[in-house]
Amino acid sequence: MAELKLYSLDGQEVGTLPVTDSLFAVEPKESVIHQAILAQEANSRVVLAHTKDRSEVRGGGKKPWKQKGTGRARHGSSRSPIWVGGGVAHGPRKERNFSVKLNKKAKRTALAMVLTDKVKDGAFIAVQNFDIPEAKTKLAAKMRQSLPGATKNTLVILTTGDTIMRRALQNVPKTQSIYAHSLNVRDVAKYRNVIASQAAIQVMADTFAA
Repeated sequence: MAELKLYSLDGQEVGTLPVTDSLFAVEPKESVIHQAILAQEANSRVVLAHTKDRSEVRGGGKKPWKQKGTGRARHGSSRSPIWVGGGVAHGPRKERNFSVKLNKKAKRTALAMVLTDKVKDGAFIAVQNFDIPEAKTKLAAKMRQSLPGATKNTLVILTTGDTIMRRALQNVPKTQSIYAHSLNVRDVAKYRNVIASQAAIQVMADTFAA
């Protein structure tokens, strides 16, 4: 079973923490991680561009002029794409679907791979807890300065009970927080360092370990 160094909030090593191999000792494969990140990006894509076709544009119910005898071209509706103010032909539609299907096992495997990579690089920092007396930015910043990787972009993994620490972290530079049960490949890979409490690591194991 893999082990992590365990720190207190003031940066002191207080022992080691055994962690499950299925989450923290998986051989990384770039292709699997790449596929998972691409799928997550595609599935979170919001389609905003939308044009109206001739059936959606207001007006145009009446034939502009009679079919014959005017010397002008024949038209049945002023909402035709060739008219100013008419519908758009072949424009972007919000019904487009960019989602990519990726099974749950592949997602969990990719997450385990990026977590393993963080552990191998010494970029995964385990702490005893996130107990601070009040939601003050200076307390969260002091924790960051005390722990390894103080100057690196860092993702802090919390449990739903760590509301005080979550509030305290909001204005700390180069720091983002996420709940353990919402962990995903993209966020872990995005940040150089990861900080997690014993409780958060347990939630991760219960949620994502095979």
